[in-house]
Amino acid sequence: MSLRQLCIDKGMRMTEQRRIIADVLEAAVDHPDTEELFRRATAIDAGISISTVYRTVALFEDAGIIERHDFRDGRARYEPAPEAHHDHLIDTRTGRVIEFRNEKIEALQEAIARDLGYKLVDHRLELYAVPLNDEDAKD
Repeated sequence: MSLRQLCIDKGMRMTEQRRIIADVLEAAVDHPDTEELFRRATAIDAGISISTVYRTVALFEDAGIIERHDFRDGRARYEPAPEAHHDHLIDTRTGRVIEFRNEKIEALQEAIARDLGYKLVDHRLELYAVPLNDEDAKD
């Protein structure tokens, strides 16, 4: 379902600026921060202010339409709330974010929770790494 439709389903009034911001978020293949969202949105409509982007991002996040991530780079970064769970690997040299899902990791996390007397209901996994061919990488 599109971000626009999710907003409508949540009862939000969809202004043209909110539509543009939703479209920019939906089209992103990376995890842009608010400044990058602003840059992309103003390329479409120069009348969008940075405060509008901040307010819209907060509204979308509060409604559960987007997720906020802090990948230790000092900026909050966003993505549409995923329909299916995934984890992230962050290249600490470039900041590139790679989404992945690994069934062995998922099963292990559930087993750990169960061993501790819990049922896992949610989790977030972020791996920070450097490429294996990085000259500074250690074994």
